[in-house]
Amino acid sequence: MMRLNATMKAVERSCALGCAAHSQHVDELATSCPQTVTVRNAVRADRDCEFEMQMASMPAPHWYRRSMATPADVRTIRVAGCSIAFRCWGPVGAPGIVLVHGTSGHSRWWDHIAPLIGDEYRIAALDLSGHGDSGRRDEYSADLWATEVITVSAAAAMAGPPVVIGHSMGGLVALNTGVVHSERPGGVVAIEWPIRESHRAKKTTARAAGRSQRVYPDRAEALARFWTVNGKDEHLPYVLDHVASTSIEPAPGGWTWKFDPNVLGASLPDRRCLRHASMPVALLRGQRGLVAPDVGDQVCELLGRPVQVIELPLAGHFPMLDQPLALIVGLHSVLADWESSGHWPHQP
Repeated sequence: MMRLNATMKAVERSCALGCAAHSQHVDELATSCPQTVTVRNAVRADRDCEFEMQMASMPAPHWYRRSMATPADVRTIRVAGCSIAFRCWGPVGAPGIVLVHGTSGHSRWWDHIAPLIGDEYRIAALDLSGHGDSGRRDEYSADLWATEVITVSAAAAMAGPPVVIGHSMGGLVALNTGVVHSERPGGVVAIEWPIRESHRAKKTTARAAGRSQRVYPDRAEALARFWTVNGKDEHLPYVLDHVASTSIEPAPGGWTWKFDPNVLGASLPDRRCLRHASMPVALLRGQRGLVAPDVGDQVCELLGRPVQVIELPLAGHFPMLDQPLALIVGLHSVLADWESSGHWPHQP
């Protein structure tokens, strides 16, 4: 844990130093002008705009390009009458990890993350039904999605029970997998799982379900409309471009999103179902995310036992988009802890 904290602090410190250096450079430009006060105020007013322009033109770093170049085995399997698409990395027969996206997401959100988790694992990222390249259903539920997770783990030829890692709503799917299929998951990691859901959020979701998907006249406009609850400016542009471009598809009259709006009305379990979970559980929350700092206490009360909680410095609700390296370090810490304590991997 000390090593994790030191690494996280280093990530945070490097980001802070980079912003400080940019700020100092702009201030130096202002003070060198005869009209110091006026220019400095103007520069300060434009600083955010200038920084956003620099972010937009930022080239993808080597680690990202190398990870994205790692080939994936793309496959499909039928689960309860629906075609489920998934992607695999790593050697067949190795300890397994299943990656589960959030609401309206898809497996390609993990393309730059999966290869860096470790080449000693067999890793699979799936498109839950109603998302990405998977088929559509008349109705959706967390129980069906849990069955898809377990079926994909078996089809991917993993050794023993897999660790299931889910983001946001995918975190609930991962936790529910440990309840519905208690004999299967070797552990569950929930990333930015908002355990508290307001009544207003539930009503908004219910209204959104059943609506027809919007169609944009061309690809460029569809890409321009891609956004998250964090907004675009908080995310790394090269990651956002990849995720956005893999989130749309041609449709009659133009381009549309690759998810069924009816997934927003999926049947989800009450969080009290966690009382029946027996697998190891870890929680990752972004420092700037949607999950409250006391999430560990809440889940601990539900489970009746301690859980590991890791805060990702500077991360928002989508750490794979804004702080992917901090996310990978956090996942490494959880897996190393479980391996050293003998919780995982193990044979069924």
